[in-house]
Amino acid sequence: MKKSRISLIAMIIVLLTLNSCKTLDTNVSIPTRNLPQSFSRQTNSQERTAADTLTIAALQWRQYFQDSLLVALIDTTLNNNFDLRIALQRIEVAGANAQFAKGELLPKVFGSLGGGVRKFGLYTMDGAGNASTDITSGRRVPVDLPDLNIGIQTTWEVDIWGKLRNKNEAAAAQYLASVEGTRFIVTALIAEIATAYYDLIALDAEVEILRRTIQTQQEALGVIGLKKEAGRANELAVQQFEAQVLNMQAMEKEMLQQIIVKENFINFLAGRYPQPIVRDKQALSAAPPPNIVSGIPAQLLENRPDVREAELQVKASKFEVEAAKAAFFPSLNLSAGVGFQAFDPQFLFLSPASIAYNALGGLIAPIINWQGLEAQFSAAKSHQIQALYRYQKSIVNGYVEVVNELSAIQNLQQMSALKTQQSQVLQASVGVATELYKTAKATYLEILFAQQNSLQAQIDLVNIQKRQRIALVSLYRVLGGGWR
Repeated sequence: MKKSRISLIAMIIVLLTLNSCKTLDTNVSIPTRNLPQSFSRQTNSQERTAADTLTIAALQWRQYFQDSLLVALIDTTLNNNFDLRIALQRIEVAGANAQFAKGELLPKVFGSLGGGVRKFGLYTMDGAGNASTDITSGRRVPVDLPDLNIGIQTTWEVDIWGKLRNKNEAAAAQYLASVEGTRFIVTALIAEIATAYYDLIALDAEVEILRRTIQTQQEALGVIGLKKEAGRANELAVQQFEAQVLNMQAMEKEMLQQIIVKENFINFLAGRYPQPIVRDKQALSAAPPPNIVSGIPAQLLENRPDVREAELQVKASKFEVEAAKAAFFPSLNLSAGVGFQAFDPQFLFLSPASIAYNALGGLIAPIINWQGLEAQFSAAKSHQIQALYRYQKSIVNGYVEVVNELSAIQNLQQMSALKTQQSQVLQASVGVATELYKTAKATYLEILFAQQNSLQAQIDLVNIQKRQRIALVSLYRVLGGGWR
């Protein structure tokens, strides 16, 4: 009878296992998107050929940024930034999780030291038997029976189906993904601090332009004042010029406030309290870094940390699906223990009389809770599909970002040349308008109009120069540079 029951249980376990192998398909896929062979908006000034394998992403950031003050600021930021330090701790957590998963593959061994006391009821089998049994020669078993023990215990889940191995591989992939995630933060952080640095220098340049414009307007106001005294200008002209000067002075104060805010933002990124930012105010007009080349799109898979992080997440999700599948199968658990046990300390270490041991092994298979396991398996497959789409998204996003920045560098270069010419023409027009006004061949409104146009053109030129520098920073970032 007992053998038939055991055979029935074994048969059920085998059938469930075979059925699992047929229904638990771990193959997951989504439509592929082939990466183009070249960036579609490349120019000769940015890339030598479509097959050029050189890329600025291979440059270490200290080589790419040639401004020593910016390099020192980036160095300080990477040492002190709060988000980066938090990310580094996430690596430590992921590493600890990987070590834990690896440890689950090994038997667990515990030391044990314990003591207690037991009393059996006299009208029980144990109590009645103890009452008439000697525990030592001439000494009955005590009613209150002490129990002292010291030894080791071990348990081990034999990884028959690879559940623990897959969990270990998934944790290892997650650890590597956290490393890539931190590298991505480094890349973004370097780009952010460089962008803020150039923003700050652009604000400095705009303040200088405003101050030169204020000086010019004050000189024009003096001319208008003299003409009024001579009866060749009215009070309205004086008021218009004075109002313009006041407006420019207010704009200067606004710019100075923006400088303070930008400096404090940079200090926050650098993990320090507000202090002046030492900077090269001529950096916007400096030559760009050498060898501005973007390489080929396939290098995004090697250089961009976010792409590699997404790839490792896909790898981890595959192992998690396999582990979820293995949960349907029987697990073999072994346990054993050995040590010394006695009711009295003086007998505790007598050998072999006080030696105690136990051993147990068994198969445990899920029978009732299949619905929960199926839900976990389906969720794991859905997570893998999400990881695959995130991987594809990171590749497409990286490609689009590079194309955008390559196009921006080309167009901004042309815009800068045009804006430079416009600024020069409009600055000359201010002098012409002033001279014409002195000879009564132009009105004061024409002087004001010329000054406003010249101011706007100079500010626009500064912004174009700033955007050029930021585009170079962004291209370095989107190609995957900065984390080395």
